[in-house]
Amino acid sequence: MKESSIVITEKVLTFIEKYKNGILNKKEHDQEFNKLALELFSYQFQHNMPYKKYCQVKKKNPLTVKRWLDIPPMPIQGFKELTLACEPIEDAEAVFMTSGTTNPDQKGRNYHPSLKVWDASMKHPFKQFVLPDREKMTIFVLSPAADMNENSSLSRYLSNAAAYFGSENSQFFFGKKGLEMEKLASELRKCEQSEEPVMLMGATFAYVHLLDYLKENGLQFQLAKGSRIFDTGGFKGQSREVEMEELYKQFHTSFQVDRSLCINMYGMTELSSQIYDQSILSSCLEGDIRLEKTGPAWVKTVILDPDTLKPITNGQAGVIAHIDLANWNSCIAILTQDEGCQTDNGFKLLGRIKGAEARGCSIAVDQLMQSALGGASI
Repeated sequence: MKESSIVITEKVLTFIEKYKNGILNKKEHDQEFNKLALELFSYQFQHNMPYKKYCQVKKKNPLTVKRWLDIPPMPIQGFKELTLACEPIEDAEAVFMTSGTTNPDQKGRNYHPSLKVWDASMKHPFKQFVLPDREKMTIFVLSPAADMNENSSLSRYLSNAAAYFGSENSQFFFGKKGLEMEKLASELRKCEQSEEPVMLMGATFAYVHLLDYLKENGLQFQLAKGSRIFDTGGFKGQSREVEMEELYKQFHTSFQVDRSLCINMYGMTELSSQIYDQSILSSCLEGDIRLEKTGPAWVKTVILDPDTLKPITNGQAGVIAHIDLANWNSCIAILTQDEGCQTDNGFKLLGRIKGAEARGCSIAVDQLMQSALGGASI
């Protein structure tokens, strides 16, 4: 990596290390976040030419942007249409791609010259939000490991979770033929009999197939106290819809795992950090269940008016944007296609933003295409 990239990644890693356990001094954190965000924006404006052109179309540059909130968020379509990287893509240690459920031939790509920042950004929040009450536990994974899908950020995430926090009994149950139901059921029964807490981890829709299998075979489990269930991804692109709260009720019926120990992770290929339900953390610290999502100290999430792309007040529904300091090589500010609303404790994910109501998002995509076609000078 070039010298400027080494310097900027070290600053990001220093920020992650300082705030890996949360924020103690909000004023100090906000000042440091803003300073580093602006420095990253300047770095990306200089070295990421497609992003620079997009910012110029929006009449934004490091001289005019004074707050992290004013950094132009890149629509996630940009990761499909453009090569968004500050370092040469041929030198990337990893290239994470979107699943391509809408258009399999057009996948978004996020290039990682080094996975050092990505791994650090994953590790500490996982401990904070998923395992605040223990150091390690047995982890059973229902989705492919990194060696089966090297272009999947989720596969690396799950492999890291098992490597960092899994006990010696942890294992993956996804092979070349798919989810190994019979083997998983057998291992769950062993954990039940030995009263060993276990955490199930996988993509949300994998659980639908697992629950179908358990129902067809008349299987239920009384998992040990402290067991938990981790899901991610929702049901986008799937032929069958299941309400999330209904799914959590089925978890309780099939595994006797309480809602307070079920957690959903919200992640995106286009980001380098993950965002979590606060269910486990709040129940461990406060004794109640807080379901709003939040991220680590190096991520800020804002809800924008779908027409103007300006921040809106708490309780109003709008389009979600994330500012992720760990996303140093592409664009730290991302405009999603997700709808949400802010609360005092985080934000609620409401689903996909409706196209007819997202005029501001459409304009942003038009500006994106204008910049890609040479609508701004470098």
